[in-house]
Amino acid sequence: MSSEKKKQAQTEGAGPVPGKKPAPDFRVLGRVFSMLLSTYPVLVPVTGLCIVFCSVCSVMPAVFQQKVIAVVRDALDYGWTWEKVSGMIVPTVLLLVGFYVLSIIASTVYRQLLAVITQGFLARTRERMFDSMQDLPISFFDTHKHGDVMSVYTNDTDTLRELVSQAFPQMLTSAIIVFGVFCVMLWYSVWLALVVVLGVCVMLFVSRKLGGGSAKYFVQQQRSTGRAEGYIQEMINGQKVVKVFTHEGACVAGFREINDRLFEDSYRAHAYANTLGPVIMNIGNILYVIIATLGGALLLAEVPNPSVQNLIRGAGLGILTIDIVIPFLNMTKQFTGNVNALAQQINTIAMASAGAKRVFELMDAAPETDEGYVTLVNCRIGPDGSVTETAEHTGSWAWKHPHQADGSVTYTPLRGDVRLTDVDFAYVPGKQVLYDVSVYAEPGQKVAFVGATGAGKTTITNLINRFYDIADGKIRYDGININKIRKGDLRRSLGIVLQDTNLFTGSVMENIRYGKLDATDEECINAAKLAGADDFISRLPGGYGTELSNNGANLSQGQRQLIAIARAAVADPPVMILDEATSSIDTRTEAIVQRGMDKLMEGRTTFVIAHRLSTVRNADVIMVLDHGRIIERGSHEKLLAEKGTYYRLYTGAFELE
Repeated sequence: MSSEKKKQAQTEGAGPVPGKKPAPDFRVLGRVFSMLLSTYPVLVPVTGLCIVFCSVCSVMPAVFQQKVIAVVRDALDYGWTWEKVSGMIVPTVLLLVGFYVLSIIASTVYRQLLAVITQGFLARTRERMFDSMQDLPISFFDTHKHGDVMSVYTNDTDTLRELVSQAFPQMLTSAIIVFGVFCVMLWYSVWLALVVVLGVCVMLFVSRKLGGGSAKYFVQQQRSTGRAEGYIQEMINGQKVVKVFTHEGACVAGFREINDRLFEDSYRAHAYANTLGPVIMNIGNILYVIIATLGGALLLAEVPNPSVQNLIRGAGLGILTIDIVIPFLNMTKQFTGNVNALAQQINTIAMASAGAKRVFELMDAAPETDEGYVTLVNCRIGPDGSVTETAEHTGSWAWKHPHQADGSVTYTPLRGDVRLTDVDFAYVPGKQVLYDVSVYAEPGQKVAFVGATGAGKTTITNLINRFYDIADGKIRYDGININKIRKGDLRRSLGIVLQDTNLFTGSVMENIRYGKLDATDEECINAAKLAGADDFISRLPGGYGTELSNNGANLSQGQRQLIAIARAAVADPPVMILDEATSSIDTRTEAIVQRGMDKLMEGRTTFVIAHRLSTVRNADVIMVLDHGRIIERGSHEKLLAEKGTYYRLYTGAFELE
């Protein structure tokens, strides 16, 4: 797929709707909690119960304080001695201490459990994302920036960590304390409780105004971070190109633009967030002063005090007493403090909601569809041509084709006969890339594709692999429509050497064995010899045990390509696709590799894509493509004799590009 088409197809998350303040997506948050519960069905409820117990214990001091003050008040009124007073106060204090001890134990338990739950949940989430990513089609990676995908694994999962380890527990704790304290307030005094409620309404109004703006910019910050990481990843991968074309200044300017956007979003998000806390806290302080003043006035005026306890006891309205006012002051601080804590979680919830949404988008991305039911099996082929399936590795393969109509099963020997008939294709609807392409490759034939960049050469091989599905026409493999062949089995029968080589962290031997995971060391070494790679591998410090990293940065580009060719050789497939396989190899090395390639291609159907026409002279059939159409086909000698496009390309009358 061309870079232009990839850019056109590039999908990026849309920003927030102007003027609309994003609220946490509770469906997403519900799914997060559901995943938590399914991952830890026992630990999550136990943790929740511990948090509830600790929260209830946080409400208890106000009740005990009221009882102690009431005892002291009565002692002063009736002249009680310490012996009588202590007999009432000490058990109350000891009971409170017992609650505190149990609260400490429960707090320690749930914090330890939270560490296990949080890290285990993140590990499981990353595994699910990675598992889902393996099932995605190639088109997904062509249309999504790799750095942005990486940001989902890092930044977005980190928001889930904050959600699980901080936001959820804090919200549960604060909500229970707020509810519990409010109930106690109503139990003691309806008047004072209503004043606190009015103050909290002001706090919630301010919180909504400031918190909404903060949430909006926190969501934008999350997206801007993904864009920045995507840009950095592109620049790191293309650093050589940047330096070759002295493009450093433009790269810095591009990064500054993205970084300034990230700064702006982050600044605004934290400016709102840092303002919200002090404002809410000071509203709580003002409310504290109001309660103290009003409580003192009501106390002196001996105003009737409606309360739930008086209603239940049938004691009438009663009057406000000192043992109610003093605990009420502490409850007011506790109440407003926890309302403030709830407000502070808005930002974390909004960020986590946005992060979780991106995580779920990756997990829920449509996987590569595979309706194939024809499989590749080991077999024995008898003298009469009969095919018998076997579990042993015999070196012979066959397509196992179950027929749905009558329930019968037929076996077709794997020969490598590939035919494309009247194939049309477009990466993006409305922008056709291939037009009426027909290619016939019989077993053992070498078919070469030549043409300018963008002519459609690589696209044809992508269709044979079913990296993309055709819009019209037919592709048959050994007479079977490839749509009926299971994709994994289809690709197992194909060996590919791409122009861009990817080597993985590990030894040279492990990278060669990547083509066939159960290959022995001897098979890997023979494959390297066949590809002409054994000579330079043997001279490496550790030989075949030499560790590679960073895509084989300690090797030359040609050496990396030779390892890729050896990787394909060890797989021993009946069909080979060589996409500019020798483009990174010098002329001398090419002669060595070409001999190995010729051996590798013996008896195999081979598709070769090359700009270097000397590498395709011995092809059985050469296809000349131009703008998605095959304009010439034939052997090297035939095409030269026709003196058409291939002749002009070969003789240098004009360049491929």
